[in-house]
Amino acid sequence: MAAVVTGGGRGIGVAVAEALAETGCDVVVTARSEAEIEAVAEGLRARGWTAHAVVCDVTDPESVAAMADRAHELVGNVDILVNNAGVASSAPFLKVTLEQWEQVHRVNATGVLLVTQAFVPAMLERGWGRIVNVASLASLGGGRYMTAYAASKHALVGMARCLADELAGTGVTVNSVCPNYVDTPMTDENIERIAAKTGKDTDAVRAGLEEMQPGGRLITPREVAHAVMTFMPEEAGALQGAELVVRGG
Repeated sequence: MAAVVTGGGRGIGVAVAEALAETGCDVVVTARSEAEIEAVAEGLRARGWTAHAVVCDVTDPESVAAMADRAHELVGNVDILVNNAGVASSAPFLKVTLEQWEQVHRVNATGVLLVTQAFVPAMLERGWGRIVNVASLASLGGGRYMTAYAASKHALVGMARCLADELAGTGVTVNSVCPNYVDTPMTDENIERIAAKTGKDTDAVRAGLEEMQPGGRLITPREVAHAVMTFMPEEAGALQGAELVVRGG
């Protein structure tokens, strides 16, 4: 088995790559930062697993096509795709700029479209595949100051549901994981943005996010990876177009 993980250089992507490697998958981690993904791949190889790093900008069709070709060269058939690459943005509705809106959608929605289109044909030829999108709890709801982000994640889940219907009965499944706030570098960056805009201390902002979680803490990347792995077994073939919520407990 072989898997591709986008956004594989840090946070959830690293945890998912580790979880897949632990099951014996050959793993290709991709992201824009070569240094980050090379470090991840090297760390996996140091533990005796097969891992490769391929630079990719998911918003660039040529970059995606080149990454897919390289992944097939390195590991052969790609059985599993985890669309984890994503960006966050926060701003009051009236201050959301067109640039912010388009950037978030290019990564969180269009990027998933491009990468998934690159790998689905070969999965269909073999009659088996697992596609899991790392979405967000915001995919299923909304909140203040997250207009662009929530809209992009709603688009992601909508896309997954539509593709799941198209692929029903083919052996290729498409599902989404929707976590609450996760303890990742992206969350750290979001905390810094909120602190800068509100004048609050970053520790106070983090504490506020933790209080919003049912369990009073941020979810760990490993917990999200566990949710992603739920969709991988042969026995999970009936899970199609589903959203697994990781609310935090």
